[in-house]
Order: sequence, then structure tokens, then C-alpha cells
Amino acid sequence: MSTVGLRHVLVRCGGAAFLAALVLGPVTESAAQTPAAAWEAAVQPLDYFFPEGQTFNPDIPSPQEFLGYELGTYHTRHDMFVAYMEELARRSDRATYQSLGRSIGLRELPVLTITSPANHARLEEIRTEHLLAADPREPRVAGADRPIVVHLGFGVHGNEPSASDAALLAAYWLVAGENPEVVNALEQGVWHVEPVLNPDGRDRHSTWANMHRSSPFVADPLDREHTEVWPGGRTNHYWFDLNRDWLPLQDPSSRARIDFHHSWKPNVVADYHEMGTNSTYFFEPTKPEGSWNPLLPEELYTDITLRFADRWAGSLDEIGSLYFTKEVFDNTYPGYGSTYPNFLGGLGLVFEQASARGHIQESTHHGVLTFAYAIRNQFRTVISTVESAVAERERMLEYQRDFYESALTEGAAFPVRAWVFGSPHDHSLNREFLDLLLRHRIEVFQLAEDRSLDGGEFQAGESWIVPVEQPEYRLVRSMFERTDTYADSVFYDASTWTMSLAYGIPHGEIRSGGLPLGDPVVEVPAPRGTGDVPTAQVAYLLDWSDTYAPRALQYLMARGVRAEGAFQPFSARVRGGEAGPAGATRSFPRGSISIPVQIQHLDPGEVHRLVREAETHTGVPFFATDTSLSTDGVDLGSGNFRPLGHMPRVLMVVGSGIQANEAGQVWHLLDTRVDLPVTKVDRDNLGRADLSRYDVVVLVSGNYGFMGEGQQAELRRFVQRGGTLVGIRGGAQWALAQGFAPRVNQALAQVEAEAGMEVGRTDYADAAALTGAQRIRGSIYRADLDSTHPLGFGYHSRELAVWRDHEFIVPPSANPFSTPVQLTEDPHLSGYISPRNLDRIRGSASALTDGIGSGTVVLLLDNPNFRGYWYGTNRLFLNAIFFGRHISVPAAP
Repeated sequence: MSTVGLRHVLVRCGGAAFLAALVLGPVTESAAQTPAAAWEAAVQPLDYFFPEGQTFNPDIPSPQEFLGYELGTYHTRHDMFVAYMEELARRSDRATYQSLGRSIGLRELPVLTITSPANHARLEEIRTEHLLAADPREPRVAGADRPIVVHLGFGVHGNEPSASDAALLAAYWLVAGENPEVVNALEQGVWHVEPVLNPDGRDRHSTWANMHRSSPFVADPLDREHTEVWPGGRTNHYWFDLNRDWLPLQDPSSRARIDFHHSWKPNVVADYHEMGTNSTYFFEPTKPEGSWNPLLPEELYTDITLRFADRWAGSLDEIGSLYFTKEVFDNTYPGYGSTYPNFLGGLGLVFEQASARGHIQESTHHGVLTFAYAIRNQFRTVISTVESAVAERERMLEYQRDFYESALTEGAAFPVRAWVFGSPHDHSLNREFLDLLLRHRIEVFQLAEDRSLDGGEFQAGESWIVPVEQPEYRLVRSMFERTDTYADSVFYDASTWTMSLAYGIPHGEIRSGGLPLGDPVVEVPAPRGTGDVPTAQVAYLLDWSDTYAPRALQYLMARGVRAEGAFQPFSARVRGGEAGPAGATRSFPRGSISIPVQIQHLDPGEVHRLVREAETHTGVPFFATDTSLSTDGVDLGSGNFRPLGHMPRVLMVVGSGIQANEAGQVWHLLDTRVDLPVTKVDRDNLGRADLSRYDVVVLVSGNYGFMGEGQQAELRRFVQRGGTLVGIRGGAQWALAQGFAPRVNQALAQVEAEAGMEVGRTDYADAAALTGAQRIRGSIYRADLDSTHPLGFGYHSRELAVWRDHEFIVPPSANPFSTPVQLTEDPHLSGYISPRNLDRIRGSASALTDGIGSGTVVLLLDNPNFRGYWYGTNRLFLNAIFFGRHISVPAAP
């Protein structure tokens, strides 16, 4: 039987087992995993977590005293984190507590600010001075007498629990610690401890782990405690990964957090995570060069990070813990919690600890892993981070000032002088994009004069300009710049994040001449719809171009108002909105909505009241018309205005094997931007569902092998009877494979055969790089959109940017009318793609439609709802929801 060496016992079994090893010699694996030994290793006193010689103020309760149990023996609920932070602030003049806001699940977003009493007395002055010192347009201030600002963030993934439990120890150590190094740290710095970045996910996982907790603990990885059910606690309420949301800001907690970070601009930000049980511990540096963001100063990676790394290594070597660096993780995407702070002139840092995913679990590589051990590793690197920040205080303060000064210098030399943006058709989209820029403190100005740029027309009063030469120069480039050059071809996450393309907002570059800067924009403009639409004699009209038009339509349909959709464009004499009370002629694109007054079962006064409410609720203007006679195009009584029927009833399949992020993106879109209920049916209950109760069934990516012939036949009958089946990404692939699109020329066998790599004999060590280079991890492509097709309703340009992160390549349909979105022959817009894959995707389909019987099949091969911020393609999905039943498949000529 193999034995576990002394170092191994130190790493994985904790203090008591280590002492036993000193007395008894090496501990066998079987002995280390007996129930008694496992319990002994998992239950540790407070001293286990701290370096020797620490003393504490006895008036301040330790985490164990406050919670009533040893850390690592239970998973702490979020409300107890809040209560402990509040108690520390109540007991000590070193700490103040604040809540940044609430999560979607209405849980507090706690932050404990810890510093010396003297610093607390002038905390607002310190904050203001810190921001002024970083401002490159203000006089330079030496850093010798200024405290460093450090943000310690924990647990953005809810099922990575050791991170947040380490925050309890960090807060206690800084608030109650009496050793000279702690007192000095409080004098030299302001320390923000954010113990739980994802309270909704944290409580899901904590509830799961605690409700399956055994006594004695069970280390078997197959125990239910270690196998969370779908969707798990990693994500937020809508199953989003919050560690990808620092740039898109789709979650309210992300928006609150970004406000806080900009109000302090921390010099150091630590971001604590967990990873797989069979790993060890990771701290930076990340992969050399290829994982660095090229917009950031190279010294951040080659000098500053390394200064901290030596102390992290020492802190873990001291307790014999294994670790690794320079692998796996990257620093390129600005939307991580460990990378966004780099764009504020700070040092963002990611830490990853192997997870017990419960209280104790067997690791196939390193023996038994305990929750307490994971917490201790995390806390020890917290201590060394604090020590490093104090030691590098002046360096970090000077670096931040240098960072912002170089932003102005580099911005002045950059070939693009400014980006101009604005949609003349979609005021709500303008508002959303402006809100994003302003939240990131990017300077935006009104466009002072009309400009023609990159084939687009930008009008003063309807467009805005973002100069490149500004303090947030690097964030500006991250928002607008298209990338095609990379130091590496293998990516941990996405290879591009051009937000202007994701939003689908018209934009162009100014490369020379003066900048037509109008007034600075300090707030998002008011919505156009204010609830003052005049009374209509014949109908109320809604332009489908606005991002929130579906929400306005849904508001009325949910209240029993009958609506009709225009399948041809028209112009009408209207009052209200920009037409004013006197009226004007206005054009309306395909998809625009008519609310005829006389066909309603409600009286005209009630209809008017509801239309005004819809305006106020959504900010989208309605227009009143007193005649069915259009000034151009189809009249309001034409057959090209089709009744939309009742509010769409949507079912989405969820559960084990289904991609939770994609399902959550659908749920989030329909919940927060449309107010449309979606029935989320677990795969195990799908057989119980009466599909005749629904109009739309949505399949996102996932494994649908659970659908036997009977369920597939029922789904086919649902479509034949007039239902709409919407497949997204992998869901579309499954629907194709099962024959749900009979008129689509799949040619899948040929496509899949071409997907094989054509390489000769190659060294084994190069396998990961070669195969990784052929993956499409996330990049943006130019597609041609048929704006006359119902999926294209509301769009005003045939060019559409789409997100692609898969290698499932499908040719256009054999029916010439059934490929509403097709990649162009020159598709690349931004992000990495290998030359071979670029050739393969040219002219391939992005969206397909087909029909079975009276129903419609919509195949969205590229995810239109990616991470919640792809406003530019959300409309494709929403058109499938609202107009899907009206999509016919004309016979090929």
C-alpha cells in the first residue's frame, strides 16, 4: 500500500494529522481517509489558519465565536457574512460597513472598509485626494504620504466557497489584529473587504452543501454533497457568470461594484476563486505574453506582478502548499474581476484554490482535500497581498499616475482620433450604449455637426462622439476597436469584446482634422416615450425599430389589447412623439405595430390609457393616426397587417445537460427587457407538458439525448399544429440532426468531414496548441441580413455583426428564401480565427428558417443573446418569438 509523505500530510491533512505524522511517521492513504482522520483534518481551531505569533483584541469576536462553529465545518450563509461585517464595524473604530446595493435576489452587497482610526476620521478626504492624484490633468502629487487603496474581493462564483470564508478571516485579522504589521498596514492603507460578490449563487451552493452535510464528513466525490444539481451555485440569479460581467454590466451588482471601484480606483484588487478538486493553487503571473492585454503597460506583467508573486510563494511554501503559475489563466479580457482593475491603473490579481466542493473530498492527485485547508491557503495569500501592497505602496501610487498620464500620451498618438456613434432609428439603443460608456467613466460629447463616416451618416443631435485622447483611453479602445492581431492562438475565454459591434449601434472613426465636440454628456438622455400620446381615432402605431418596442407590445398584449404587425413598410400621417401634437408624415418599417381602436374589446378610453402606460413603462413613443389611409405603402386595413393574436406563450427546456448560461440569457432577456413570462420546464418534466398550451418552444445548447422517439414525435406535432420551435446554437444543431428542418440543405456529412484537421505527424507536446488554434472561442463576424424577412423586422441595415463561438458550420438553405442571416464572403470583423476556419465559414448560414405543417422552425446557429449584452442580435430572437407563427417558407422558383 502506498504511503503519503510528510509534505503531503502537511498540505492536505491539517495540523492535527501533521503532528501525528511527526510522532508516528508517514500516514497511509487509507488511514488518511478513514472517517475519524477525515473529521480530524476538517475541523480546525482558529490558530490553524494564522501564522504563528498573532495576537488579537479580545473585545472583537472571531468568526468562530460569532458564527458558533469552526470555519470549514459548515458553509456560511450570506446573511451571516453581512451580520459579521456589521458587527465588526459596530465593535471597532477601524471599520465602517456599507452596502453597495442589492442583488437580483435582494441580498445585500456588503463592503467593510478597514483602516486606522486616524484615516477613518478623514476617509472622504483620502478618497478625494487619491482620485485627484490619479487624474493626469491635475498637478502631480508625490505618493510618500498617501495611503494605498486595496480591494479584497471574494466569491464571484457562488460555489467557490473557500474564497468568501477566507474573507471572514481577512476582516477579523485587519480589525482585531494587534501585531505591528497589522497596525502598520492600517496606517499605510485603506482596505476594502468585499466578502461575497455573488450572494445569490453563494446561498444556492451553501444551502446545497449544508443540507447534504454528513457527520462524520463523507469524502467520496460521488456523495450528493459534492455533486450539485443543475444549474449549481456558480452563477447569478439568471445563471450568468458574474466574472464576465465587469465590462458588459448586465447585472445590478456589477453596476454597483463598478461605481464603487471608480469612486476609489484601488491600486490593488484581489479576486479569489476556486478550481477543480484535483488541482493545487494558482496565483499570478499568468501565461507569459500571450495572455497579456496589449493595451496595458508591459511593466504590469514583467515587474509589478512579480514583486507580489515572491511573497505569495513564500506564504504558501511556509505551510508546504503546492501551487503553480504561468499556466491556464489569462489577463486579456477586460471583463474579469482580476483584469478590469488594470484598466483603472491598478493591479488586478486572480487566485485559484482547488475546491472541496463541500466539506471534505478525495482528490485523485493529492489525497483528501478539506474545506478548512482551502480556506487557510486563501487567507495566507491575503496576508501576503497586504504585506506586498504595503511594501510597494509608493510604487503602486506612482504607477497609477503614470498609467493615466500615458493614457493621454498614447491616446494623442493613436491613429483614430475619435469614434462617433448613434442610431437615428433606435433611441433606446442610444440610451443603453451611453449608459454603458458613462458607467465606465468614459468621456462622451454631443456631436456638434453632421458627419459622414465609414459609409454611415451621423447627425448632430442624434449622435455622439468619444475622443480617444482621454484618461480612460484604454477602455475607449476596448469598447470600439476591432482586433485581428494576437500573440497567441489559444484563448481561455473570448478573443474579442468590441461593445459597439455587440450593441449593433452604427459607429464610425474620425482619423484626422478637428473633432466636432459639442457639450459633454453627463447623464443619459430622457426616453422619447413620456406617456403623452394623443387620442387616436383609428389606430396607435409603434415603430418596431426601437430596442424596447417588444416590451411595449408585450405590455399591451398582456392586458388584452389586440395588435397587428405590418409585413410591408408604410408611411402615415401621425401625431405624438417627434411628430408633435400638430402632426407630421412618418415612415414605419416592416414589423411596426398597429393598435386599431375599433376592433378592441376594450372601450377607446381604456385603450388610450393602456397605450399611455406602455409609453411611460418602456420609454418608447406611440403615434396616433386618425385615418387608415397611408401616405405611402400599405394602408392600415391591408392584409399585410396581420393579427398577432395573444401574448406569446414560451416554453424553454432546462435542467441537467442543458447549457445554463445560454438558458439564463434567454430568461434574462425575456424577464428584464420584454416582461414576457417564460416557462422553464425541467427536462425530466418535459414529458408531462401539454405543448398545445404554448406557442414557442426554445431549445438552447445542450444534450437532448433524453428525448426519445415519443417526445420527438410530440415536439414535431407541436410544430405541425402551428407552433414555433426556436433552436439556439447547439439546440439548432440538434434540431437539424433530428430532421426538424427538412428543406434546409444540411450537407452535414460533408461539413463534418471537412472539419477534420489536415496535419501530418506532429509532436505530442504541440497537440493542445494546434487543436486550440482551430477552435472558434468567440469572435465577431459580418453577416448579410434579409431585413424583409420577419426575423429581420426592425433592422435598417443589411449588415449585421454576429457572435460565433463554435465550429458547427452549415451551408445556406436549399430554399433561397430561408437563410435570413448569412455570413458574407469577407466575414471577419474582430477576434481570432485561424485562416483555415475563416475559409470554412465564408458564406455559411447564421440563421435558417423552415416549416413543418402549419408551424415554423427557426434555427439561430449563432447565439443572439450572448452574455446578455448582444443588443444587436437580440432582435432576431425576439422576432422569432413575436412573428414566428407568421414565417412561411415560399416555394423555390
